[in-house]
Amino acid sequence: MPHSNDITRSIIECAIKVHSTIGPGLLESAYQECLFYELKKQGHKVEKEKPLPLIYDDIKLECGYRVDLLIDNMVIVELKAVNELKDLHTAQLLSYLKMANIKVGLLINFNVTLLKYGIKRIVNNY
Repeated sequence: MPHSNDITRSIIECAIKVHSTIGPGLLESAYQECLFYELKKQGHKVEKEKPLPLIYDDIKLECGYRVDLLIDNMVIVELKAVNELKDLHTAQLLSYLKMANIKVGLLINFNVTLLKYGIKRIVNNY
């Protein structure tokens, strides 16, 4: 079974390829489709717009939360195409990690000149 570090490395490589090919300034959905395609091409199990129920008081509530991408059942990727990442974006990903009981997530903002400035790795320490 691959380690989450290997998976995140592969995700970042694919994201860089997408960003260098189509550049910044497009809608989040365009980046999602391209990244989904690249990750599948690399042999990853990728789920797009995966529903994420909220467990409250031992009751499963379908509140409409969806993970942008879930890769190999180990890493959540939340995609953005915004001027800058905010604390709220980090909080959103951290909440998704907790809700899904997943340890590692990537927050990727494609609306930057160099993608390395738009990537944030988040670890859920439970």
